[in-house]
Amino acid sequence: METETSPNIPTESHGMNGTDKGRAAIKTQFLTTKEKFHELLDSGGKGPNDDKASDDAAPKETAEDSLEEPQEKKFKVDPDEQERRKKQNSKRIRGQNKSRPHMKPTSYDNRRLCPSIIQERETKCVYGDKCKFIHDVAEYMALKPADVGEHCYLYDTFGKCHYGLSCRFARAHISADLKNLANEERVKAMEGRTPVRNSLDKDLQWRLRKKVVPFTASDAYMKTVFKGGHKAGEGWKKAATAENVDNCCSAVVHSQCSEGEKPQTTDNEGTEVSQENLALVKTIGPLTDADVIKLRQCEKKQVDFKDKLYLAPLTTCGNLPFRRICKRFGADITCGEMAMCTNLLQGQSSEWALLKRHESEDLFGVQVEGCFPDTMTRCAELLNNKIDVDFVDINSGCPIDLVYKKGGGCGLMTRTNKFEQIIRGMNSVLDVPLTVKIRTGVQEKANIAHKLIPEMKKWGVSMITLHGRSREQRYTKSADWDYINTCSQLASPIPLFGNGDILSYYDAMKARETEVSGIMLARGALIKPWVFTEIKERRDWDISSSERLDVLRDFTHYGLEHWGSDTQGLEKTRNFLLEWLSFMCRYIPVGLLEQVPQRINERPPYYMGRDYLESLMASQHVGDWIKISEMLLGPVPKNFNFLPKHKANAYK
Repeated sequence: METETSPNIPTESHGMNGTDKGRAAIKTQFLTTKEKFHELLDSGGKGPNDDKASDDAAPKETAEDSLEEPQEKKFKVDPDEQERRKKQNSKRIRGQNKSRPHMKPTSYDNRRLCPSIIQERETKCVYGDKCKFIHDVAEYMALKPADVGEHCYLYDTFGKCHYGLSCRFARAHISADLKNLANEERVKAMEGRTPVRNSLDKDLQWRLRKKVVPFTASDAYMKTVFKGGHKAGEGWKKAATAENVDNCCSAVVHSQCSEGEKPQTTDNEGTEVSQENLALVKTIGPLTDADVIKLRQCEKKQVDFKDKLYLAPLTTCGNLPFRRICKRFGADITCGEMAMCTNLLQGQSSEWALLKRHESEDLFGVQVEGCFPDTMTRCAELLNNKIDVDFVDINSGCPIDLVYKKGGGCGLMTRTNKFEQIIRGMNSVLDVPLTVKIRTGVQEKANIAHKLIPEMKKWGVSMITLHGRSREQRYTKSADWDYINTCSQLASPIPLFGNGDILSYYDAMKARETEVSGIMLARGALIKPWVFTEIKERRDWDISSSERLDVLRDFTHYGLEHWGSDTQGLEKTRNFLLEWLSFMCRYIPVGLLEQVPQRINERPPYYMGRDYLESLMASQHVGDWIKISEMLLGPVPKNFNFLPKHKANAYK
């Protein structure tokens, strides 16, 4: 259901009836209490309609009373114990569940069928009796969990499901004699098509692990960095000076010889030139590899970032299936999840999986994190040679302690010498634009981005993304768009994208009143991925619960295609679906809002949806998210356990 509404200009006291700051304003007929809300969900939507907050039989509650949760029973606590608990709570890491239970998808499928049988190989299993997998098909079929559905998305899309008997939708493509069927016409139509690129091949992985991959350009750059007494950046500055020297036959360099120093060489016109400066002279001579490989800035691949909608690189939730959903809704630029450069150089499969690119991602980049010039430059050279991307992004905005304490993420903003070496080094080995994502600073009231941006222009970045919060703020309080506007003026003519608190087309319009070149969306896209459509069509979309369920169903289809349709892939898809639902449950339907638009940092009170599914999707209880996943992926395993990675820290 789609409706067009004009946004009401929110006031400073935007909240419940303008009095309860931090709470979303919802129409009173939909408000309810915590007990009635969970009673409805537990009953499966079979309760009477008059169970809503407007029930005439029950004593009427005011809007303020309906928002309050019942107070917990207070126990008498020893003062020392109270002080100890207070200290524990103060040390608790905000924004993440550090000690959450982690179940590997393989633990849900301990007795698996041997790949040689799944793939129907003509030769027997090379491991013979030592193979840890099942070879008896009848035994496996007796242990295998029941199929989830009648139709296999992989079979319908590609003509053949490569998971064969292990597929949880196997009845759609398994014959009576337990053979894997194929739709030859569909298979032929899909020949030569590569839906996903940037996979790590086994040969490259082996060479990375053995450290036999050459990094010629990176090693050459690092020699210039540490040339001349290991002074940071001194060698690079000399090399940068060389690039500004005209490439002509009669180039002359006037040396400033120190007292007592004798000239080592004389040029054609008799000018004395030292051996050190001679290396900087550009002459016409034999063609070398450096002449062929090294590109000038103007010769690199050009990307038009202007007025684009950029889906931020999102850890955990910004996976390939989610990016496909956002592309469908109108995202222009997509970027892979943050990858650690050291893990990429070591050939870790899990880290390389973050670089995968779907064919629908027409403007795609990867984001890398690191804190040393040598590893970051080598990583850039590796990516430049081995994968297909349109740009490479440096993460210098990550607030996580694990990254920051090593000097990466936000730590780079305070280590300008290293930051410069990293940017210049990566630029020297890349054929595609290099972009940087930063925050306003590290401390809350000590912004430093405006000092860094003019320097980064000199260092050669092609685009800057600025999140309008400091590291200390994380995701609390509002993003500082006035400061983003100031920084965008400093960055000109380099494009600067603003990021922070965009949840509606109204927020996007306000952001575009500044001088930013484009908008980056992060949490807003997780809460409502159709925000890209709203921005492009300049309207509020009152999307129905059934339409939202269809979006989730498409995500599960893409997940099964990406991670697999066997038990392991299905449970991995479920896990990522639940992580996404921990954000999506914060969405409040437009038709229920007293005041449009919803603000990203406003907490939704307990409310009844217009149908049972809408109420279920509004629940912030993990058990209700699991119910939604079971609608799409079947019942969870007996030993299933889940706790979301991210807490709703922004509400505090």
